[in-house]
Amino acid sequence: MDLPDWLNLTSWAVALEASAVGDWMRSSGWAYPVVNLVHLLGLVLLVGPMLLLDLRLLGAGRLFALSEVSAALTPWAVIGLLLLLPSGALLFAADAGPLLGNRLLQFKLLLVAFGIANALLFRRLWSGRLHDWDWRPPRAGRLQAALSALCWLATATLGRLIAYD
Repeated sequence: MDLPDWLNLTSWAVALEASAVGDWMRSSGWAYPVVNLVHLLGLVLLVGPMLLLDLRLLGAGRLFALSEVSAALTPWAVIGLLLLLPSGALLFAADAGPLLGNRLLQFKLLLVAFGIANALLFRRLWSGRLHDWDWRPPRAGRLQAALSALCWLATATLGRLIAYD
């Protein structure tokens, strides 16, 4: 049974690669390098603050109130994510057909989805109780923080490895 064209990821990827955006990303002398730098900036702005926040959630840096650390770092992580998503889509457009079948990219995208879902769940479960963490960090929350750190480090690693696959 064939899927409708709009559900066929291969057709969608080939069309994206053949689009004006895909062509621009491949043919412009500056587009790909600039978008790649924006993607790298987004990576730094997401992963750096997330790791610092996760480490604080795990008990490091107790000199700093967790609620203040979270308030200071979370906006930077959000800005990083907002840079990563569109720049990643543009980078994908340059070579969408072959990249669609790349297992490293598939796993990276799965980890991105997990990382975002984990962060949203964390906010829902714990954001109102961060002041309690300074005295009694919950085991489930610490597990979420550890998974977050591992997830974003693995995502960054896979993103860098895609270029060598």
